[in-house]
Amino acid sequence: MLTRTLEARLIEELDASPAVALLGPRQVGKTTLALEIGRRRPSVYLDLESPSDRARLQEPEMFLSAHLGALVVLDEVHRAPGLFPTLRGLIDRARREGRRNGLYLLLGSAGLDLLAQSGETLAGRIAYLELGPLQLRETGPASLDVLWLRGGFPESFSARSDAASLRWRENFIRTYLERDVPGYGLRMPAETLRRLWTMLAHLQGGLLNVSDLARNLGLDVRTAGRYLGLLVDLLLVRRLPPWHANVGKRLVKSPKVYLRDSGLVHALLGIGSLDALLGHPVVGASFEGLVIENLAAAAWTATCSFYRTTGGAEIDLLLTWPDGSLWAIEVERSLAPKAERGFHAACEDLAPARRLVVYPGDDRFPAAHGVEVIGLAALCREAAARAG
Repeated sequence: MLTRTLEARLIEELDASPAVALLGPRQVGKTTLALEIGRRRPSVYLDLESPSDRARLQEPEMFLSAHLGALVVLDEVHRAPGLFPTLRGLIDRARREGRRNGLYLLLGSAGLDLLAQSGETLAGRIAYLELGPLQLRETGPASLDVLWLRGGFPESFSARSDAASLRWRENFIRTYLERDVPGYGLRMPAETLRRLWTMLAHLQGGLLNVSDLARNLGLDVRTAGRYLGLLVDLLLVRRLPPWHANVGKRLVKSPKVYLRDSGLVHALLGIGSLDALLGHPVVGASFEGLVIENLAAAAWTATCSFYRTTGGAEIDLLLTWPDGSLWAIEVERSLAPKAERGFHAACEDLAPARRLVVYPGDDRFPAAHGVEVIGLAALCREAAARAG
């Protein structure tokens, strides 16, 4: 089993908080990580999608009170929102009895949905972490092409062949279309939802225009926005916001949109091999999305955005660190990368602390105008070290 970089932070949060919510898409490895941690301390695991486990919680306070000395892992906890008031009472009781932290690990497949349920009842008692698909820091630099083509869902990444990986992702998409999305209360025909996902795959890295999406889907703008918002909440889509400040320039105000796993992009577009990917129009945007997801996970204390003016100045990814310093990042898939004119113009506007061009190679070297060319694996290590 690959070691997840989030494991150390998860253990730290359990030692510091009564409850921790571990959020991430289905099949991303949340349960595997939780069970691994549970093997190291007294623990109880309940899957709230299992009828037998739900039956054990018919009297939740009685059952959970009997396990206050253990870490209770509640998987797919958003299936039982009525548990949160009970958890609050038990956390407060444990505090009075001198046991303050490491009581509950809550696993959920939807981000804001779970936050909304737990926000009021567990305020001040819960920490939140997000587990995404596998990252390059976890799979190793030599796996870059495989990770890019297949994506980071563990079953897809580790499949015995590219064809088997593609079949897994196609089944994953079908499950979301037919079961998971309807389970969140939005009634959208599976075929319409597939068209939305496919349109987003074609739009990878482009500016988001919900009106265009709605028109192409035959929906009103509000409905299309609601469906897109659900995919964001399910941690499958990223809306990368534009960076805004008073720099005396006319800035693009629309967010950019990415499917967060490159393997899903390729499955939706019918791309089954590296050769097919390298010849497809989405190749550059797909690699850009992979870079952004890896750096966002590594630089977890930084804010991610992009910078673009109507005059053509552009930075693919801007990391804003807590102290206000900026890392400006250009993504180039070429093995002979160079920063474009628009990147230099944007850096003149913002004066970032670092000017970086990320590319698929391993070498590292300086370029003109204070730019440093660096491989993705090396920059992820530096971003993770900066984040702490």
